[in-house]
Amino acid sequence: MDIENKVAVITGGASGLGEATARRYAGAGAKVAIFDLNQEAGQALADELGDAALFCAVDVVDEASAAQGIEKTLAAFGQIHICNNFAGISPGCKTVGKDHVPHPLDKFRQTIDINLIGTFNVLRLCASQMSKQDPVTESGTRGVIINTGSIAGYEGQIGQAAYAASKGAIIGMTLCLARDLAQYGIRVNTIVPGLIHTPLFDSFPDPVVESLEASVLYPKRLGKPAEIAHLSQYIVENDYTNGECIRMDGGLRMQPR
Repeated sequence: MDIENKVAVITGGASGLGEATARRYAGAGAKVAIFDLNQEAGQALADELGDAALFCAVDVVDEASAAQGIEKTLAAFGQIHICNNFAGISPGCKTVGKDHVPHPLDKFRQTIDINLIGTFNVLRLCASQMSKQDPVTESGTRGVIINTGSIAGYEGQIGQAAYAASKGAIIGMTLCLARDLAQYGIRVNTIVPGLIHTPLFDSFPDPVVESLEASVLYPKRLGKPAEIAHLSQYIVENDYTNGECIRMDGGLRMQPR
């Protein structure tokens, strides 16, 4: 599917991987709807990208909020061809912590709600809209959904039970979603990032970052958000990529710690 003149919904689009993807899509001629709770950053990015972008204040877990974002996108751009789900959190908490305190259940539930249910909430609404539209390729493609997993979904580290469960579930539902939506010409894939240099890493001391970089097989550095954005564009444009979970981690295999 040619990305030019297509419309993309990008959750978590105001920063990090979402921001990089919004910039790349807009640069390639697409329209982008930035779904985020950070109104200041989201609106600033939309203003910078101009007519190619729209900001929607969306809580991905809330059904009404997500539906309003979809409606605002359709009012501005008419259709939705691409859905990128980047919104998420990554808390750390052991199953049993200090003084034998169990993992707070509300913290576990919050992670599942935002990372997994939030992803499914937005993609189901986008898929419903895509299914009503005319195909845009000779093979009948109507849309592309790209979710975000994590290598923690395969190799979760100590303290990552909630995060690993949420990302493992996204990985696990990828093929099922692709099978569900194949009849409508909607492809579904998941990007599975490793250590990507998002703003979170800017708060880490240099020795910590250097240690993380050294753990990567090759190249020995953190990944770049622009590299995830590049992969997103590839997935959109290659119609034979479907039902896949694509690791982008420099060959890293996470150790227990």
